[in-house]
Amino acid sequence: MLALLVELPAWAHQLRPDIVTVTLKGDGTYDLIAAVNAEALIAEIGPGSQDTSESANAAIYDALRVLPPEALQTRIAEYAPKWIAGLELSFDGQRSKPEFLGAEVPAVGDIQRLRISTFRLRGKIPPGARDLVWRYRADFGDSVVRVGFAGREAIQSEYLRPGQASKPIPLGIQLASKSRAEVALEYTGLGFTHILPKGLDHILFVLGIFLLSTRLKPLLFQVTAFTIAHSITLALSMYGIISLPSTIVEPLISLSIVYVAIENVLTARLHSWRVLIVFLFGLLHGLGFAGVLIELGLPRNEFVTALITFNIGVEFGQLAVISIGWFAAGKWFGKKPWYRQRVVIPCSLIIAAVGMWWTVERVMLI
Repeated sequence: MLALLVELPAWAHQLRPDIVTVTLKGDGTYDLIAAVNAEALIAEIGPGSQDTSESANAAIYDALRVLPPEALQTRIAEYAPKWIAGLELSFDGQRSKPEFLGAEVPAVGDIQRLRISTFRLRGKIPPGARDLVWRYRADFGDSVVRVGFAGREAIQSEYLRPGQASKPIPLGIQLASKSRAEVALEYTGLGFTHILPKGLDHILFVLGIFLLSTRLKPLLFQVTAFTIAHSITLALSMYGIISLPSTIVEPLISLSIVYVAIENVLTARLHSWRVLIVFLFGLLHGLGFAGVLIELGLPRNEFVTALITFNIGVEFGQLAVISIGWFAAGKWFGKKPWYRQRVVIPCSLIIAAVGMWWTVERVMLI
């Protein structure tokens, strides 16, 4: 179990879809800007790989990572026709064929971090087009499509799984905004999936909370404190009031996992300060959640709804983790005299070891 966990990416909680922005213009054309991991696309490392090192094309990917911008731009230009063939941008069911204008590639930095390149395309909007549908080829991975009109604030966005087509986006005088219910449903789902199955570091933190005491009341106190805390920092971050770089937040999040797990080993009972500690760590995790929403964006017309329902989805995910832990261990073994010795301590040591591994890995990446 330990070997499997430490092999997962250091930035396990972060979603990394390709962000595609389509801007519709009054002259009958559109601009398409895509923020993508060009090296992974060219190396054909698809969404099935948890980590680039697991792919059979890992060596190709690593070689691309060290290319200077000019050299990678050349490789991108060669790959562009294949990439465009995997895009489906359709107006009234008629597929558009955009022109590739070029790519912007950052300089080579820390090769352990993703290098996000920007692809630029332009195409024509058929006269009288009524709606637009976007689909990204399944082996390209997840995508977020954002559609708006040039010079206007209104924008519609949708998070899509590999190969999933967007809902038809109407192209009236103004973009038809999603209803409050649609926004709520979408962002509740995003919040839930950010915990299950994508947020392994958050899962381990919640399991660490669960292990010390399976009694419902103290468990609810801790989870409530964690939820309130991450809701505060998430909201403050999204409103631009506070901001911390991920190079600080990520190691601290992994250290929070280590602390909770080690405390489970050192004490057999829940102390009063535990709720305060969980609250403080919740503030950190909220900053981590903010990185996701900043990347995906929030609909301007339903900003508060999206923010609240994302938090609700996160809470549902946490409760699901606790429920799984309770049914797997607490329900059957929680009152056994050997529960602490055979379940709590070994599981906490595994969680602490993984958290420490991530801490070292994340610090080394700074």
